[in-house]
Amino acid sequence: MRRKFLLGATAAGVLTLAACGNGGLYGSGSAQSSSSSAAPAPAGAASAAALTASNSSLGTLVIDAKGRTVYAFDDDTVGSATSACTGGCAGLWPAVTTTSSSPTVTGLTGAIGTAPAPGGGQQITLDGHRLYTYAGDSGSGQVKGQGFMNIWWVVSPAGQEVRQAASSGSSSAAMSSSSPGYGY
Repeated sequence: MRRKFLLGATAAGVLTLAACGNGGLYGSGSAQSSSSSAAPAPAGAASAAALTASNSSLGTLVIDAKGRTVYAFDDDTVGSATSACTGGCAGLWPAVTTTSSSPTVTGLTGAIGTAPAPGGGQQITLDGHRLYTYAGDSGSGQVKGQGFMNIWWVVSPAGQEVRQAASSGSSSAAMSSSSPGYGY
């Protein structure tokens, strides 16, 4: 019984990873339009998400109101009205969403905007990059998604992708912030 569970979990993990890679189940890297059958916005999506600059082992990064690291996806087209992360990808990489046309930010220098989110609502953008969190980051300040499949990157306050590799200890390293609750 345990062997069947492990095989099933492994197969599900491979399919999920394939959904988020270049040429995976959802295209070859071009932005795709969302349809009316797109998955709904993830549970717990912020109604007026706040973004903050925070120090980490990778430099100063952007985090959401819950202290989760924010990422950009290479397969998205900067400034596009559609996200390339749909289906299984959206489950692993939830969009940072808002209901506000002017999301609250602290310490960011890049242009803040919004774009239609898959499943409805508005996804926050920073300097044209759609923003996501990573389901594999189980706590605030983690950067386990950094460099994932060489297409997911943490984001600087200016909206630039930080392409530096995370050190082995940085995947669970705490980030510090002037706001309470963002560090360990």
